[in-house]
Amino acid sequence: MAVNLDEAPWSDHVTDYDRAHFDIYLRLLDATAQGADEDEIIRIVLEIDPVDEPDRARKMFDSHLKRARWMTEIGYRDLLHS
Repeated sequence: MAVNLDEAPWSDHVTDYDRAHFDIYLRLLDATAQGADEDEIIRIVLEIDPVDEPDRARKMFDSHLKRARWMTEIGYRDLLHS
C-alpha cells in the first residue's frame, strides 16, 4: 500500500488514516530501528524517489515516522479501547 498523503494527518486520537497505514508505520519503525539508510526507506516503504523529490520525501518521511512513534507511545491506547 502506498502512502496517500505527504503528511500524516495529526490528531490526539487514532484516525482512519492511521489504521489504513499501520503497516507503513511498522515498516518505518522497523527500518529505522535497524539503521537502514533513510533514502532507501523512503524509496522502498514510501514508494517515492528521494532524489527526484527531496523536499517531499523528507516531509513525508518525517511526518509519517513522527506519527508512527506517536502510535507506539500514546496512540496504541486508543486501539486497546476500541
